Amino acid sequence: MVSRKPFVGGNWKMNLHTSEAHALARAVANSCNTPAVDVAVFPAFPYLVEVSTVLQGQPNPGVLLGAQDFYPAANGAFTGEVSLSMLQDHGVAAVLVGHSERRHIIGEPETLINDKVQAGLEAGMEVILCIGEKLEQREAGKTDAINAAQLAYGLAGVKPEQMARLTVAYEPVWAIGTGKTATPQDAQAAHAACREVIASLFNGKIAQSTRIQYGGSVKGSNAAELFAQPDIDGGLIGGASLKSDEFLTIVQAAAARSEKG
Repeated sequence: MVSRKPFVGGNWKMNLHTSEAHALARAVANSCNTPAVDVAVFPAFPYLVEVSTVLQGQPNPGVLLGAQDFYPAANGAFTGEVSLSMLQDHGVAAVLVGHSERRHIIGEPETLINDKVQAGLEAGMEVILCIGEKLEQREAGKTDAINAAQLAYGLAGVKPEQMARLTVAYEPVWAIGTGKTATPQDAQAAHAACREVIASLFNGKIAQSTRIQYGGSVKGSNAAELFAQPDIDGGLIGGASLKSDEFLTIVQAAAARSEKG
């Protein structure tokens, strides 16, 4: 069994303003300094520079700066979009791709999601590929089939050596921001099935080394039980990432899992 370092990301979504983003970034940077966990924060675009300044100003910078979205083209006539090189100019090292809100609210197709995965990896970024089923799909018993399809589409064309910089985030759509959470056993089953898909797309070694986060109403109160599952390697955190104390509790739960081996 390959030991996987947990990864906890804070997706701030379309929340906070300058002073709030500054305060939260400082609190996270001051507290999340354990080498046992990789930590990233994903502010809204207007605050990337502010948060980057805070993170880079720490004596021991250990929190990655992430972006919630980008456009896969290097440059050009794409009004309103942001390129990877623009993000890298401001210290962005990680990007989200395929989040359910972009799939189902914004309407991003699988082809665009795959283009983004490949562009992010080619640019040397840490890429988090988000997958997950809707409630009606879960109730129809299609959880594993939906996840398998989204993985196959999202990872098409990815080179085996690039998988070291790719993390999968399993986020059941019905559990995002609803207060509902998959039971640890259900989440573990979905994660284990995702790992089998990755093995079929690449090989068993890559599958065992690929980190799979859980996202879906993760809180300080349930993080430890979720992260204790063998195939859950941290979390992509939404609402709870907006509260520094709550987010730190989640990071500590991931660290405790890591320290137990």
